[in-house]
Formats: sequence, C-alpha cells, structure tokens
Amino acid sequence: MAGPRKTAIRGTVVRGQSAKPGRPGKAEPLAPAEPVKDPTAPRSPVDYALQRRASLHAFFNGGMLSSEFCDADPYLLKAAKFHGEPAGTKCPVCREPDFRTVTYVYGDQLGPYSGRVRQTDELPDLARSFGEFKVYVVEVCQRCHWNFLTRTYVLGDGVPRRAPRTPRDLIDLEGNT
Repeated sequence: MAGPRKTAIRGTVVRGQSAKPGRPGKAEPLAPAEPVKDPTAPRSPVDYALQRRASLHAFFNGGMLSSEFCDADPYLLKAAKFHGEPAGTKCPVCREPDFRTVTYVYGDQLGPYSGRVRQTDELPDLARSFGEFKVYVVEVCQRCHWNFLTRTYVLGDGVPRRAPRTPRDLIDLEGNT
C-alpha cells in the first residue's frame, strides 16, 4: 500500500481518496421550506433611523469629526453615481438635493450574484426566484460623502435552493487576478 503523497497545492492525499471532504457527487440535503405568504413582502426588517438621528446629533453638536463621519468608500460613491436611486430628500449634512440610495443584496443562494447592487424594481423578481436573501439600503451623498445604512430586511419565497453556478466568464476573470 502506498503512503500519502504530496499534492500540488499543499497537504497530503491518500491514494484512492478524494481531497475534498464528503462523498464525491453527493450534495448536502437542503433545509425544509419556510412558509412565506408573500415573497416580495419584507421580513425581519431592521430600521436604523434612531442610530442615524443619534449620529447626526453627535455630528452637529461637536461629538464627531467630519473625517470620521463623511467617509464613503470610493466604490460606494461610484455605485451611488451609476446605480443609485434618488432618495427623494436632501442630504442631512450638506443639503445637497441629489441624495441617493443604493440597494445591495446578499445571500448564499444568490451564489456569484451576492453582494451586487440592485434596483428596487428588480427585487420582486429576485424574491420569487430565490428562497432567501438579505437586502441592505444605504443612503449616500456624492458631495460630502455622507453614507449611512438606513434599513435591512429579508426577501424570498422560503424555498431553499442551491446557488447558481459561477458563469465561465466570471471564473476566467477571477482566475486572472
């Protein structure tokens, strides 16, 4: 019987056994479906209005520096510029009228599409296509770089699904970086 051999990556593999845990070709069973009446209705909502109000109060009363407060990530600013939706209000810090909201979706069932920006009108179709994912709504000001997570909630039809496969063109891009 041959002993363990070194793999190209690292560690050891015994001949005749898979390097991956679990049985090859057998996937883990999915969890039972969760009863959901309306997949497009937000579930488990969390509203951050009180934290937002406290942060704005601290900012305007000298409790925070603007460098700590208005520090939007460059990628968030670009997402707001190209994919953001009008918030319908002015920025609470600089009163800029072009105040935007950016909506992100995250979830294991979304697979490679998790962590992407989505328009609000795309969410009902996603909710009917996936069992569960979380939605994050962030408000962003292009001028002063104010940003704040305003609310989160869960959407989906409650039926567990496996994540879609990563498209070949996305695999190629990930492999070249």
